[in-house]
Amino acid sequence: MKFNKIEKAILCASIMFAASLALPMTAGAMHIMEGYLPVAHSILWSVVIIPFLVFGIIRLRRVVAEHRRSLILLAMAGAFVFVISSLKIPSVTGSCSHMTGTGLSAILFGVGPTIILGMIVLVFQAILLAHGGLTTLGANTFSMAIAGPFLTLILYKAGKALKLNKMANVLIAVTLGSLLTYVVTAIQLAIAHPSEVGGVGASLVSFLVVFAPTQIPLSVVEALLTVLVIIAMEKFASRELADISFTEVKQP
Repeated sequence: MKFNKIEKAILCASIMFAASLALPMTAGAMHIMEGYLPVAHSILWSVVIIPFLVFGIIRLRRVVAEHRRSLILLAMAGAFVFVISSLKIPSVTGSCSHMTGTGLSAILFGVGPTIILGMIVLVFQAILLAHGGLTTLGANTFSMAIAGPFLTLILYKAGKALKLNKMANVLIAVTLGSLLTYVVTAIQLAIAHPSEVGGVGASLVSFLVVFAPTQIPLSVVEALLTVLVIIAMEKFASRELADISFTEVKQP
């Protein structure tokens, strides 16, 4: 039986989704876990993300209205975020680490749609996988779906203006955007749990030291995976990418 491109993409997305749910999960995760932030901090981060969510909804509606052909790419980008941010890897520090996956969506669709995709993923992970939490949803959304994607998109556009090689540009932008996610997470945790000796600064250093051994290589791996996904998309979904002005349509 032969499948068309859209059917193949949907099938692959469903397989990735099912595989991620089948993986054994533990409660320790790089998303800030349920109840780990003081109530005031949870409320503050939830309020901070409100204008970003409004912006995201507006941008997502525009993408859906103006680029119907690209909906399958949007779905694939969401599945990519869900799968690779659900794969938790044991850290040498005794905690767990994971990739974010938001760089792909940020480069293809911009920050707005990425915010919504990221938040949806975080909600499902909190409910289905005990990965992150609902009380920390605001903080996790800010670090993973707002701060990281913003830097990724800024760096990608800067590289594009400087005429860097496209894939090298993606590699650099996604690596640094992913790293920023965990710098922001470390800042959030340090503010919420300052050290008794040294305060927020000492606590920040401690959290960064915990994250660094695994997050630096994971950010590079995430960027390489993103490059591979884009190469595959350029081969099998060139018209869809052209529809969102990421590439030009190759004439037969």
